[in-house]
Amino acid sequence: MKLRIAHCLETVGSGGVEQRRLLLARGLDPARYEQILICTKSLGGLPEQIEAAGVPLHRIGVFRTILDTQRYRAALRVIRAFRPHIIHGAVYEGVAVAAVCGTLGRVPVIIGEETSEPSGRSWKGHLLFRALMGLTHHSVAVSPAVRDYLVDRIRLPRRRVSLINNGVAAPRVIDPAETATLRAKLGIGAGETVIGIVGRMFDLQKRHSDLLAAFRLLCDRRQDLRLLIVGDGPDLAMAQGLADELGIAERVIFAGYVADPRPYYTVMDIFTLPSAFEAFGLVLVEAMYAHLPVVASQVGGIPSIVAEGETGFLVPPGNPPRLADRLGALVDDAPLRRRFGAAGAARAQERFSAERYLGDVDALYQRLAAQSPRLARLPR
Repeated sequence: MKLRIAHCLETVGSGGVEQRRLLLARGLDPARYEQILICTKSLGGLPEQIEAAGVPLHRIGVFRTILDTQRYRAALRVIRAFRPHIIHGAVYEGVAVAAVCGTLGRVPVIIGEETSEPSGRSWKGHLLFRALMGLTHHSVAVSPAVRDYLVDRIRLPRRRVSLINNGVAAPRVIDPAETATLRAKLGIGAGETVIGIVGRMFDLQKRHSDLLAAFRLLCDRRQDLRLLIVGDGPDLAMAQGLADELGIAERVIFAGYVADPRPYYTVMDIFTLPSAFEAFGLVLVEAMYAHLPVVASQVGGIPSIVAEGETGFLVPPGNPPRLADRLGALVDDAPLRRRFGAAGAARAQERFSAERYLGDVDALYQRLAAQSPRLARLPR
């Protein structure tokens, strides 16, 4: 029996959740699966890639509130026309659509996936999310920290929660000439050591301000350092102003948003992610694939990715001096950078590959379908 899967998300842009749906669109066997994606809106080129992989997008419009009945009615029309065997929602609004419309549409298997680090969620948000998850048959957690949240805070039975660590497709091989061209374009000198970060410019979470403060401390010690910031967002101007205020603007490169950041990893010597909260941190895996040592905050799902003292260092969030200290240890020790980078690449391939992720999702879908009384009656 070919299983029909309806994925539900909020905005389909360039984020990690959408990247995972692209993996599923390309990687799940079309002889065994038929997929669609329901979303509120779409941005950029990734939606086109998902549709090119054979998964149609159905845009239902942006929620005015989580109780926007017009959006649920639009999603329910799609669901009743497609008649999925499994509906799989991720991100808050995606879980809401899967839970509510999956129940009203009598979908045999309803899955809710927690993809965020919910430390900033209000008590009302926790209660509503618990109610939504109560309508699902199974839940997916993207990291051990998220699984603990679902079991300990949301009070879901552990048997109804599956841990499926995110997966990242192995990067394409970057030609050294491409790296050299990019270094020249960015104005990076041959003898300069580059610390880099990739991510949305949203300081409440990503804490670019802490990184800039730490980099300022490092600049007092070394004159051959550059900081490469790849990404765009609401706090870009704030970060640019802070760099100028700290007197390090000439050493900081703001590359802006790039559709494919993989070449940018190759011009970096060290990768860092000093987030205040993080459910997983896909960019860490991408950096590890690129053989980069990592310095990251000890929050959320990050400790399940970065092995302290083996692939990088973990630091307390909101502590620029400690961040500067650990970054400095790697700046000063090229052999350590190479050792951490090699171990990180091996760890990324072993634990966070796209192949492993696809296998885990495929196994979950098949198991839940086999356990569903309604699906068990259908011919195989």
